[in-house]
Amino acid sequence: MIWDQKAECIQRDDLAVLQLERLQRTVQKVYDNVPFYRQALDDKGVRPADIQSLDDIKLLPFTTKDDIRDNYPYGLFSVPLKKIVRLHASSGTTGKPTVVGYTEQDIDLWSEMIARIAVAAGATEDDVAQITFGYGLFTGAFGLHYGLEKVKATIVPASTGNTERHIMLMRDFGTTLLVGTPSYALHLAETALGMGIDPKTLKVRLGLFGAEGCSEEMRQEIERIWGIIALENYGMSEIIGPGVSGECQMKQGMHINEDHFYPEIIDPATGEQLPYGQSGELVLTTITKEGFPLLRYRTRDITSLDPAPCKCGRTLIRMAKVQGRTDDMLKIRGVNVFPTQIESVLVGVQEIGPHYNIMVHRKGYMDEIEILVELADETLLDDFHELEKLQDKIRHKLKVVLSIDASVRLVQPRTLARSEGKAKRIFDMRNKA
Repeated sequence: MIWDQKAECIQRDDLAVLQLERLQRTVQKVYDNVPFYRQALDDKGVRPADIQSLDDIKLLPFTTKDDIRDNYPYGLFSVPLKKIVRLHASSGTTGKPTVVGYTEQDIDLWSEMIARIAVAAGATEDDVAQITFGYGLFTGAFGLHYGLEKVKATIVPASTGNTERHIMLMRDFGTTLLVGTPSYALHLAETALGMGIDPKTLKVRLGLFGAEGCSEEMRQEIERIWGIIALENYGMSEIIGPGVSGECQMKQGMHINEDHFYPEIIDPATGEQLPYGQSGELVLTTITKEGFPLLRYRTRDITSLDPAPCKCGRTLIRMAKVQGRTDDMLKIRGVNVFPTQIESVLVGVQEIGPHYNIMVHRKGYMDEIEILVELADETLLDDFHELEKLQDKIRHKLKVVLSIDASVRLVQPRTLARSEGKAKRIFDMRNKA
């Protein structure tokens, strides 16, 4: 099923015409209404009239998260505050939060984008959708809520907290669609099993997961333990929230709603555009947003783009699963290491659970990486020989993938911290006193 046949199956040539028209309008809008962009364009000697083709997007300045923080809270809004009907913000763990504003039209657009990706995943009006994201300034819960409501699904706005209660609600309400982070889906399954409930006996049939990276191996583990179809979606508050892209049931990449969000892939070091199929940093330009339009926003996410039509019939470009983030990438003894590489190894080892921490230390002048992993069965702790064999097996698998040695520490089940939101995996201690 396709939510918007005309938009999602548009001919590529017709799409390019529409994108250029919307891009030109957006550049003019921000030049006229956002002092930051007027200055940035003037500094590059670019005027809105210079944008005569989609290729001319390369003339435009990049926008970064620091630019948003530097203009906190409303400096990048392109309409008066009285036209903003909703404010959201990302977490401010590294300083002030990034604040985003939505007009009434933006809220409608957001719901429409979620409806597209939800229907592509297989959501219908017969679904009972339980949302485990927190309701608040974070965009995840509200985005999925309104979009699934547009599809006419029944919404269970359960929010975060009290995992056992989530299981009770799933059982009592007949939840068929689960919304949350992939790591929390695994924690829910773990809790259900601890309550004596096999997740497969619940009515959940479909999972819509986002807000954090998910390796293919983790997806397979979620599908195995729940007996569901697990599909990924992508977004960020700076662009709109969830709804930028999402997988269809072909599982061949996430369709970007590129009639509203124009994508590029760039070399993160040089800023130069890269061709289709080549991995690099995803850059997005909002071309229909009213309240908070962004030019060439650097997402820091590493992925690639495929413009070939999908077997599902959609023609919108697909982005590959995010390989990692340029700001999450660890440089260990000159080697680039992404957490997703480590996860892909760990999830494939039967004797351990899916929860892990990555600890980075500096000993003398050398960087060292240590992986803390929970055992699936604590009785292994009683057999030192088997424990040593398991550690050696994991270390070997990690070395094959990472090309460096990583030490492995196996810990008791359920000893690593769980998260109801984005899982915190990396603890870089190199700059700590």
